[in-house]
Amino acid sequence: MTFERKQVATLVDRLNEEPRYLILVSGPRQSGKTTLVRQALSRIDYPNQYIAVDQVEYKPPELDLSLPGLDASEVAVNPGYSIRDARWLAKVWEQARTSALDSQSKFALVLDEIQTIPDWSAIVKGLWDADRLNNLPMHVVLLGSAPLGMQQGLTESLLGRFESIHTSHWSFEEMKTAFEFDLDEYLYFGGSPGTVDLVAEPQRWRNYVLGSILEPNIERDILAMVRVDKPALLKRLIELGAEFSGQELSYTKMLGQLDDAGNTTTLARYLDLLEKSSLLAGIRKYEGVTRRLRASSPKLNILNTGLMTALSSYGFQEARADRTFWGRLVETAVGAHLVNTSTRLTRLHYWRDGTNEVDFVLASGSRRLLVEVKSGSSQHSLRGIKAFEDKYGDTPHILVGSDGMALERFLSSSAQKWLDSA
Repeated sequence: MTFERKQVATLVDRLNEEPRYLILVSGPRQSGKTTLVRQALSRIDYPNQYIAVDQVEYKPPELDLSLPGLDASEVAVNPGYSIRDARWLAKVWEQARTSALDSQSKFALVLDEIQTIPDWSAIVKGLWDADRLNNLPMHVVLLGSAPLGMQQGLTESLLGRFESIHTSHWSFEEMKTAFEFDLDEYLYFGGSPGTVDLVAEPQRWRNYVLGSILEPNIERDILAMVRVDKPALLKRLIELGAEFSGQELSYTKMLGQLDDAGNTTTLARYLDLLEKSSLLAGIRKYEGVTRRLRASSPKLNILNTGLMTALSSYGFQEARADRTFWGRLVETAVGAHLVNTSTRLTRLHYWRDGTNEVDFVLASGSRRLLVEVKSGSSQHSLRGIKAFEDKYGDTPHILVGSDGMALERFLSSSAQKWLDSA
């Protein structure tokens, strides 16, 4: 049986309702968005059309026979490839409208990589509003691997017109169920299903992660979508994030690690871009006062451990043999899991006061949960938790690792479920 992520059922439910909102399927590259949508389409009982907007489509040349002395074998007006622009999008949409009207129930139009069309959101807004005015029974599903371009279009033109179904990097439970990954394999290779067939060839796997996942994220999803004055710095920052993942690092210390680093404002902005692209999070210190969070030194956390290991010099066995590196990988996996499975109303922080620290503080409204990853004595872990409680009051906590909760068990439930059960 083919594995289905839980978002498939959510999308099927939306598609079985009457069309009220655009449906946005968002998430990082290689998180299975296209597969997810195709699986959902196979489970609905009405016509649909899937279009990969960024694919080049060959089209027989159009000929201009009005020129004297020329025949159809001699003059080509266009180069033979369709240009996917506003005119093309309007034409595709109109064809889908016709199909919707011809059907006896509904119709679904899916546009993958929609952000590759210039000014796409304004065009979609006009077309969608016209459909709603006419009560057209057509669902429209939008996908995009460029979160920054998608977010900009959604906030500028489509506010109030869409529902989002978010996908993240795959969890341990998903990789275990779908591909029989064990815990160590998940920690090293991460949550990218597209790389699974390459894990037996380490260098090929590393080349694929860096060249087909990380590089397109940087070049196509960030640099092509927003202004970045120092692209080399942004690329170096993700490398720094992998090197120091799981560690608190002030912006001043980052400047000392980077060439041509500009200023702390530039670094903070670039870190924000990387987080929105699901690559690297800068986890803020918990202060109990929201306005002070941005001033704190961030704790860097790669959001897919496969990126951390691919950017390192460690092979699988070498990584397992280095207890310090493997410990950082475990803490990174816990942090990535908490970020990737948190809801919009949940915030993840770390906490430090002198030598006392807590690895992660999960907060939502007045509720808090402390998560400490065991590396060393349990006494040290409990001391940080006790110091936190002395300052902020009794707080539920989870110790993950030796003598605490098994890492495999912790990774089996979402951040929200752990917070709700605290």
